[in-house]
Amino acid sequence: MNQTINILVVEDDNDINQLLCRIIKKSQYYPQPAYSGTEALIYLDKQRWDLVLLDLMLPGMAGEQILEKITAKGSMPVIIISAKSEKETKINSLRSGADDFISKPFDVDEVSARIDSLLRRYKHTNETPKQLLTHKDIHLDLDTKTVYVEGAEITLTVREYKILKLLMTSPKKVFSKSNVFESVWNEPFHGDDNTVNVHMSNLRNKLSKANPSEEYIETIWGMGYRLKS
Repeated sequence: MNQTINILVVEDDNDINQLLCRIIKKSQYYPQPAYSGTEALIYLDKQRWDLVLLDLMLPGMAGEQILEKITAKGSMPVIIISAKSEKETKINSLRSGADDFISKPFDVDEVSARIDSLLRRYKHTNETPKQLLTHKDIHLDLDTKTVYVEGAEITLTVREYKILKLLMTSPKKVFSKSNVFESVWNEPFHGDDNTVNVHMSNLRNKLSKANPSEEYIETIWGMGYRLKS
């Protein structure tokens, strides 16, 4: 068996999960079954998967929420396999980051063919890995210039994004207000603290709103700002 291709199978029905695992093994791939949304998150935190087969109706956490978490982690192919076959469900799944949608009941040969097709497609299109900066549960995608906190995208202004990117690029460095201003605004700093203060405050508020239990940026009095470890 070729264990270099690892596929996570997230399906709460034991018979269907085992059937999907047999299909995967027949294609010489390595399956890992997960029977709930909670269990799926454990496996997703452990490693990056070459493909995820994802049911939508799951105990612990809905498949739609799992899809958001996967999308926030970066480029990871996902096939939805679900009995929720309404057109709106399919469209929403694809728009939320799924690469394909297979309705239940499914044809075994079709599932196998779609798995092979998607893996081939990602092999060719994913030669250049997605560039991500990560700090705690913040994921900043340098390619798409999007930011996710706890798997949910947050909306930042251009300046706020650039400030966060600056801090995340050198997470242990303390940036003075002049450092921040000259790096983000590309202009000489003339001692006006208010511009940096306002944008930093707005950025902090948005991060705090996304996850109130976490603190991301700390002020080093008399020196500047850095990411809080």
